[in-house]
Amino acid sequence: MNQAYKGTPFDLSGRVVLISGATGLLGTEFALAAASAGANLVLGDLDGGRLELLKSEIASAYPDTQSWAQVLDVTRADSCRSIAQSCETRFGRINAVVHSAAIDPKFEQGSDTSHFSKFTEFPGELWQSSLDVNLTGAFHLAQATCRVMEKTGKGSIVFLGSNYGLVGPDQRIYKKAGQEEQTYKPAVYSVCKAGLLGLTKFLAAYYMNTSIRVNMLTPSGVWNQHGSEFVDNYSSRTILGRMSEKNEYRGAIIFLVSDASSYMTGANLVIDGGWTAL
Repeated sequence: MNQAYKGTPFDLSGRVVLISGATGLLGTEFALAAASAGANLVLGDLDGGRLELLKSEIASAYPDTQSWAQVLDVTRADSCRSIAQSCETRFGRINAVVHSAAIDPKFEQGSDTSHFSKFTEFPGELWQSSLDVNLTGAFHLAQATCRVMEKTGKGSIVFLGSNYGLVGPDQRIYKKAGQEEQTYKPAVYSVCKAGLLGLTKFLAAYYMNTSIRVNMLTPSGVWNQHGSEFVDNYSSRTILGRMSEKNEYRGAIIFLVSDASSYMTGANLVIDGGWTAL
């Protein structure tokens, strides 16, 4: 049994946690974290095959956890309604939602950065696709799951932010030695993450005098097979002198979806190695 948090404010035994973007780098960590605290999981993502692999991984590590996997396209309101209804049908409620689905321009080794050059040449279709997933997708999922949460008057919603939603990207860290034309972190990423903070505060205020809480978790750069030049550039910009590891956000997500954060709403939990403190 999952006993590590039993009897503490972090205990998620019997709770139902829905995670979008569940097979992503951090989505997987969030799922494993919630399972470790005893939660039952509803896993949503575009790739059904990867969802089944994640479900098997969770079952192996936490055999007492009930997991339900469903293909989810957050750009479609009907897909969000369907997974919310599946939660209610299967478990009778939704206790927490973690919106981890996102388009994040990647700079890992082998990533295609051909469009990440001049601001004036960034394709409009890439701007729109990011808005569709990162902002409109968050709206669709919140709308669908809040309909279920309103029936009990309680629940926790967590949006995933970024240090680049708080400060502008330091474009110097993306420059490579010998590179003729510099690559940039696209503007749309900052716009989306800043917009999510606004949605967080709006929903928290909207659900005033209820126990429906809405918060944001803001990580920064997570190491994922990045090249040494990028790692060095990024690390030099942080107080702790390194990128984060993906498992370093597990405790934060358990805190935000559990009763341990019961007096927290409309807030942004920043875990960025000190990036925004400088």
